[in-house]
Amino acid sequence: MLNQHHSKQRRVVVSGMGVIAPNGLNLESFWRNNLAGKSGVRNVSQFDVSEFDAQIAGIVEGFEPSEFGLNETQIESLDRYAQFALAATNMAVEDAGLTDNNVDNERLGICIATAIAGTKFMEEEFLRQTDNGKAPFSLDGVPQNLLSGACFHTATSEIAKTLNACGPQQTLATGCTAGLDAIGHAFNTIRAGLADVMISGASEAPLTPIAFGAFDIIGALTSDSNDNPEAASRPYDTSRSGFVLGESCGIFVLEELSHAIARNAPIYAELKGFGSTCNAYHMTNLQPEGHDLHRAMVAALQDAQLSPDKIDHVNAHGSSTPQNDVNETNALKKTLGEHAYNIPVCSSKSQIGHALAAANAVETIAAILALKHQQVPPTINMQKPDPQCDLNYVANQAQAHKIENVLKDASGFSGIHSALVFGKCDTQSWGE
Repeated sequence: MLNQHHSKQRRVVVSGMGVIAPNGLNLESFWRNNLAGKSGVRNVSQFDVSEFDAQIAGIVEGFEPSEFGLNETQIESLDRYAQFALAATNMAVEDAGLTDNNVDNERLGICIATAIAGTKFMEEEFLRQTDNGKAPFSLDGVPQNLLSGACFHTATSEIAKTLNACGPQQTLATGCTAGLDAIGHAFNTIRAGLADVMISGASEAPLTPIAFGAFDIIGALTSDSNDNPEAASRPYDTSRSGFVLGESCGIFVLEELSHAIARNAPIYAELKGFGSTCNAYHMTNLQPEGHDLHRAMVAALQDAQLSPDKIDHVNAHGSSTPQNDVNETNALKKTLGEHAYNIPVCSSKSQIGHALAAANAVETIAAILALKHQQVPPTINMQKPDPQCDLNYVANQAQAHKIENVLKDASGFSGIHSALVFGKCDTQSWGE
């Protein structure tokens, strides 16, 4: 169902955010570096990449879990992606001013996304238990937390335990759209009256040989800028040659509007519409016309009850692959018509790489901050724009722009497309 919600349903706002990214470990540093076009793409040094074509990634440096409120058990037993999720959640909850005293824990839910979950933890544990794959696997010495390392639900359950959240709990694994899907699912959960507050977003730490190799072997990763990492991710440029794998996390506090107003919560934006489709075409390939991404965008606009000309900014998927960037440009033109040429469209992946499920969660944070500050961060590394990608992609320098409503889109392996519409919250019309 593409348009199943109605205007009288409960309104949902963003009241808190937390981010862990290659170019910022909090909202302030992330926004400052994002606006300045500072890249977080670096040479991989965590493991030997000499046998891989690609040797660079969007890497989070300086992350110390203890500085973000994680306890000793969480530091010792959890995969890096789950640590990111807890750290960003603590940040978002503090940002929102959420406490045990102003939220009913039975009305507090969790929806977190990840594409590969604890793959890093499992790979490292396998190598440890088998002498780097040379010995049979033995249960002797296997840690008790092996199961939690294998489960996709670990980050969600750890957040729930930390916050004593007893409302709905979900984990999504829809690949590269999963962060947006988690936000959309949490949005719908609150609209349906099943929760008043949802902690939602996505986390990913895929910088491990088996995950890195999986993308490298199919030629998805760019490998022509290993000696110049910051220039590697170049969406919409004629020379683009693949995406840069990255790690990051973006977490949101989503809240029913009257609940947020009652506790005098900060309000960044109002979520207005969500749509998701599938092209049922191919695991990795995209057809250039962008029809199915267009359908997701239309569904989100219909859900938001907004016409295309009400969109003032698009934070794009912009993965820097030859296929995606043309597909997305055509989808935007189909959806927005001539208006597509009048608004700024940017790709955060040019700066931080592609963190799979977490990519669009972090990009949504960038877009919400653009809404707040009325500034659009640049798509860096655009030296020679592809003639087929002829929109205003905010090349290399931030642009000031009046923004009321934002469209965020995402596409993923296996053909999923998702779109989210959000904008300024008019609290004056609350209760009408």
